[in-house]
Amino acid sequence: MPGRYPVTFGEVELLGDLDRPSGWVISKDGVPQSYVDLEDPTYLDFEYVRLMAAVIDLLDEGPLDAVHVGGCACTLPRYVAATRPGSRQIVAEPDGGLVQLVRDQLSLKSVPRLKVKVLDGRTATAGLQDVSADLIVLDAFSGATMPLDLATSEYMGDVARVLRPAGTLLINIADGKGLAFARRVLATVGGTFPHMALLADPGVMRGRRFGNLIVAASRAGLPLTGLTRRAAGGITQARCVYGEDLTKFVAGAPPLNDGDAVVVPVPPPGVFG
Repeated sequence: MPGRYPVTFGEVELLGDLDRPSGWVISKDGVPQSYVDLEDPTYLDFEYVRLMAAVIDLLDEGPLDAVHVGGCACTLPRYVAATRPGSRQIVAEPDGGLVQLVRDQLSLKSVPRLKVKVLDGRTATAGLQDVSADLIVLDAFSGATMPLDLATSEYMGDVARVLRPAGTLLINIADGKGLAFARRVLATVGGTFPHMALLADPGVMRGRRFGNLIVAASRAGLPLTGLTRRAAGGITQARCVYGEDLTKFVAGAPPLNDGDAVVVPVPPPGVFG
């Protein structure tokens, strides 16, 4: 089972976790892409995934209609299925070879009420019904970079069309020194969703090192007190920034639009070494 596997867009490596016999990592070009524990889907190894889960845990109780743009090993869909039984979930993952690998090797068929579409995020979202989702999770990467077409004002408009009025959007961004890209993504999201929060490790939040930042957004409000408490109580004691502090963070950055020439940040050498 461990080894290198060809997929539609290159090759991935499947690695076992020496500390957890049922834990597996999918890595591509030396960059860890996804971690799953096949026996305990509530175990989340990556800190940024735990931050996303903290937001999901604070949503209204009960099953969710969720859409995940970016699938890989489907860590969060498994978590939602385990913590919110009865949830209906759609995953959009353009790499059909990767989807088949996860089905064959990582028990994807065992996740109830999960439908995987082998489509890119823009195409998959365009095909979804209006006001049909409680949650949209945007965690799509090509290697270590976020596809720019999933960070534009035009795409945010389509996401808003699919979300219910009280729905929540979660976005995983990777950025480093200066956080110029993250600021522009926040400016873009804020043009459609009036309520936002940013969660990240303090060092990443200050632009001191490359890492993941999580954006939570909604048109109806966010559980800010709970988010602040949960972020601070995590292993890395992440920060939660919102309101005037978030406005200062964005600092007038312009939103992203289709066709803009933007350099998407890439991690410096050795970040994942």
